[in-house]
Amino acid sequence: MSYRNRKLLDCAYDFPCMLQLPGCEGGTAGEPAHANSHRQGKGGAMKAHDCFHVPACRSCHRQLDQGRDMTREEKREAWERAFWNYLPALFEAGKLEVK
Repeated sequence: MSYRNRKLLDCAYDFPCMLQLPGCEGGTAGEPAHANSHRQGKGGAMKAHDCFHVPACRSCHRQLDQGRDMTREEKREAWERAFWNYLPALFEAGKLEVK
C-alpha cells in the first residue's frame, strides 16, 4: 500500500525547482517529482509514496522520468540531493511540524 497525501504534494508548488538539472527552468517549481526507486515505494506502474517527492520544474521532472542524458544512478543522486535540501526547507517554511 502506498502513502498518498495531496496536501503534502501541494507543498511543492511553494518552492523553486530543487533538482537543478541542465536546462532547468528555475523559478516556481510547479510540480512534485516522485522518487523512482523501489526504496521509496516505486514499483511497476505505481509511484513512490507521496512523502518522497521534490519540487521540480517541468523540464527537470521530464529529464528525471524520461530523459536519456543521465544514467539511472545519476538521476537517483540528483533526486536524493534535492530531497535532502527540500526536507529541511519544508520544516523551515512551517509546512511540516512535529506535534
